[in-house]
Amino acid sequence: MTRFFDILFSGLAMLVLFPFMLPIVIGLKLTGEHDIFYCQERIGKGGKPFKVIKFATMLRDSPNLPGGLITSDNDPRILPMGNFLRRTKINELPQLLNIFVGQMSVIGYRPFARKHYDLYSEEVKAKINTIVPGLSGIGSVVFRNEEEILHKAADREYVHDKIITPYKGQLECWYVEHRNAATYFKLIILTVIVVIKPSSQVWLKWFKDLPEIPDNLKEYI
Repeated sequence: MTRFFDILFSGLAMLVLFPFMLPIVIGLKLTGEHDIFYCQERIGKGGKPFKVIKFATMLRDSPNLPGGLITSDNDPRILPMGNFLRRTKINELPQLLNIFVGQMSVIGYRPFARKHYDLYSEEVKAKINTIVPGLSGIGSVVFRNEEEILHKAADREYVHDKIITPYKGQLECWYVEHRNAATYFKLIILTVIVVIKPSSQVWLKWFKDLPEIPDNLKEYI
């Protein structure tokens, strides 16, 4: 059922948003390295890689520069329009095409680069591999300020790999187990809410059966 809505929403969104994306396309072409899109290999359904499409927000060689796959506030690798596009999540809009062709869904787990995907336990991988990744999802809603968390952390890789990722894996498994039309639409609404108001914690009220937040994460979310 959600596949029908994925096609409907992504198709309509591409038609409606195309005129508004033109200024972004022009701005990216005239600034930075003049790239409009950035395609990165991510892991999708069945553990198979695919190319996720985004508006370019960072230098082409960013993964090989200091910082690697983890981005922080005021990261020197971010392009002139990058902070705005990332903060508003507009950089994710080209993934509407990934959704339309069936590589992604509007709601699911966020597709990771291989390095970060491999941080998950085999149990988590087996569960999330049964569905396609999403433009947003419960992990994205709960960790809507992940870049801010990592920016404040003394050891970014430790906080990401040992604190955030294990709990995010629990959240993504929760979604797989509770995947239905109601959860799908609730998470779409929650995504809009946290983009407009990142400090909102309404997700705690809407989903009271989420995995318990570990003590070492409570100071962050």
